[in-house]
Amino acid sequence: MIRRLGSVQAGSSPVLYQGSAQALCLLDTATELLMVRRDFRAALETCERGLESVAGFPEQEDLCSSFRYGEVKAALCIIGIQALAELNKWRVVLEWVLQYYGAPEKMSAKIMQMCILLYTKVEESSIILESGGDWLKSPANQSLPGFGTVAELYLLHVLIPLGRFTEAESLAGNSAAFSEEQRHLALEIVECKREESRPKSPPGSSQGEDSTNSTDPNPVTQRFQVMVRLLHRSVLVVRKGLYSFPFQKVALVAVLLYLLLLRTDPTLPSAFPWISSLLQMFRQMWDAMFAPYYRANISH
Repeated sequence: MIRRLGSVQAGSSPVLYQGSAQALCLLDTATELLMVRRDFRAALETCERGLESVAGFPEQEDLCSSFRYGEVKAALCIIGIQALAELNKWRVVLEWVLQYYGAPEKMSAKIMQMCILLYTKVEESSIILESGGDWLKSPANQSLPGFGTVAELYLLHVLIPLGRFTEAESLAGNSAAFSEEQRHLALEIVECKREESRPKSPPGSSQGEDSTNSTDPNPVTQRFQVMVRLLHRSVLVVRKGLYSFPFQKVALVAVLLYLLLLRTDPTLPSAFPWISSLLQMFRQMWDAMFAPYYRANISH
């Protein structure tokens, strides 16, 4: 861009040529300070001197001279914006630019694009909301080559993140900013973001959703509930069986078997009472554990 700006012809506008030499020299110096030496404060001061010299240019009736005048001014502002951002003074960028342009609608498309991107990066899109809207509403800017790019950036990075969906919908339908295909796509994006921003479920609709889910359950959830119920019933049956099992009687039988088989000789007459008691104990255990089922089978 510097080379293109340096191609100012002496015969096109003597006044512009005399001042542009100093402005272009300051632009080269500011670029070197910013990109090579990384001296951001010095680069900012150099841009300000260049902008002051450009501000002394008279308004050009020649379109070519006016274009070159605007390009020199925009280039100095771009370097200045980058220097301010590096100095972490991004909050004053818009104010700093407006002191040289006077009004937002007079800013170049490149400057507006850069401001939108800067405030989007620092998540402060509200700062550029009003100025960006004024720039887009200006009839003079709608014929600029960068009008569509500014409109797209303003739509996606300012209006939609701030929840200005009505304004975004209006801008998306602007034929001066977007083609027919782009308008359809922009409107779809706005509608999609609007749906995403709405609450998922109102506070009073949870009961309605629960009733809907109960009437039309998920098959996987239904199977899981059936398995849980079966497992619960199995646990209850096992616990009931454990409680009803005659542990005391089994322990007594074990003791009797130990005494009869290991401590008592079955051939002795004194062992008969023990054997009789053991048989009686077996009958009681059989009746307690299996008698109901056994008798039920016999009755059939």
